[in-house]
Amino acid sequence: MTTASTGAPATSGAPGPAPAPGRASAPGRAPGLAPGRTPGLASSLAPADATTRRDAGPRVRRRAGLAWLGLTPFAAYVLLFLAVPAVIAIGSGFFTSDGAFTLANLGAFAEPSVLRAFGGSFGLSAVSAVLGAVIGALVCWALSALRPDGLVRSMIDSAASVLAQFGGVMLAFAFIATIGVQGLVTTWLVTVFDVDRNATGAFLYTVPGLVIPYVYFQVPLMVLTFMPALEGVKTQWGEAAATLGASRATYWRRIGLPVLAPAFWGSLLLLFANGFSSFATAAALISQGGIVPLTIRTQLTSETLIGLQNVAGVLAFGMVVVMAVVMGAYSLLQRRAARWQR
Repeated sequence: MTTASTGAPATSGAPGPAPAPGRASAPGRAPGLAPGRTPGLASSLAPADATTRRDAGPRVRRRAGLAWLGLTPFAAYVLLFLAVPAVIAIGSGFFTSDGAFTLANLGAFAEPSVLRAFGGSFGLSAVSAVLGAVIGALVCWALSALRPDGLVRSMIDSAASVLAQFGGVMLAFAFIATIGVQGLVTTWLVTVFDVDRNATGAFLYTVPGLVIPYVYFQVPLMVLTFMPALEGVKTQWGEAAATLGASRATYWRRIGLPVLAPAFWGSLLLLFANGFSSFATAAALISQGGIVPLTIRTQLTSETLIGLQNVAGVLAFGMVVVMAVVMGAYSLLQRRAARWQR
């Protein structure tokens, strides 16, 4: 009986040489190779991987540095034109004219004129926000029946984006020419129907009269903020409700309106904040007082509260507190509404 030589190559299908006694091969590893090492490929790629990691580190750091460098102009703008003026305006209310810290200036919040100004701002912002929210929600409801990529829908979306930012002297002049004392609509109503809305005074130049121009830019803002939430209502929900026997009214009462409620109230708060902080349109129509922004302007030009200093800074602090509360509630509602828009 003859045996094959151990140095001869094994034929196809024949088993290879057996491992030496006491040196069993680990599964998945070639005999004589250290654990964790793959023959040939791993040894050839290991230096390349290490080199790639060494090169990727500096590249990532350079990209991060360039990203921060790109944000520098925006950060400088926010710091110089938003943060610093806000801190100076608010902080000035806690100092006397000599630079001494005091809390006595907070007594301005007890002055009748200041309370009337805050009451006027709250009333104007609330009424214009409610009207803008209701009208804007109805506009969104009508737009939801149109094709999102249609011409009419695109035109209305573009108009809303422009008109939401349309304010100041241009908007004031438009309403003066339309419903002012000698405006086109005012003259037409007197001539045709013998109705003079300004018989007891110029309505447009009062705080209640500001509701009309404020609603003009509140409605487009509501369309921009509420339309995404309305588009997030899925048709499958209505189909599932109908399959279970729910009527259309039941669907909206039990599903549609509860889902849209956080987005609606959040948009309403955003409209309130927008109206509360608006200044240019009111300044072009009302000479002084009535709302907080105009009262701040009056206090900057002439101190009218006897015994108190830096009242403008105190009023600015009050506005910041109100805006912080409103925007905090808006953020919570938006976070809740975002769950249905994913």
